[in-house]
Amino acid sequence: MQLVVLADEVLQEELLSCGQRNDAEIKWVHKVEEFAQHQNVDGFIDLLFENTKKRIELLKGFSSKPVIINSVVDTLEEIDAPFVRINAWPGFLKRRLVEASSNSKPLQKKSEEVLDSLNRKPEWVPDVPGFVTARVIAMIVNEAWFALEEGISTKEEIDIAMKLGTSYPYGPFEWGKRIGLEKICALLDKLNKISKRYCPAELMKKQLGG
Repeated sequence: MQLVVLADEVLQEELLSCGQRNDAEIKWVHKVEEFAQHQNVDGFIDLLFENTKKRIELLKGFSSKPVIINSVVDTLEEIDAPFVRINAWPGFLKRRLVEASSNSKPLQKKSEEVLDSLNRKPEWVPDVPGFVTARVIAMIVNEAWFALEEGISTKEEIDIAMKLGTSYPYGPFEWGKRIGLEKICALLDKLNKISKRYCPAELMKKQLGG
């Protein structure tokens, strides 16, 4: 199983955290244009995906093989391409179970083979913004900023309380720093159009300069 993967150092480390099958060979690239140098592989993974017309059209050129993209906020319906979406926000790829969406059963089967070579199993979920866990974590991070805004406690104390009380690997502010507040806010802004309960905390937006 030969794969081409575009990732930064953090996501590369996380993708390898569960090991890989003996027959899996990964070719790491630094930009999406390098995919064209590896036409005969079994699959392509773009962990740095950006929803631009140019990027989508380029990736469509490889869609005779599974193309797996890290797209937590934007859905396949919006992207309008025969890809598989996964949740690869920093911190989420350390799990063997990967949240994924696809509109094609044959593509799902092929993608399962690709992910299996990386000791991962997809959990097929609806094609909605944030999947499941990213949406939950975004809300927890948002609530922590509301608590900070109201002067209930400090960042450090909130993080400690959440880790001790829920056994989470990170506190909400640690999650926000690891994932990136801009990603958290982008998801909340999108969900806020559906329901006002997702409205981002003003203090968090100020932290981003918004």
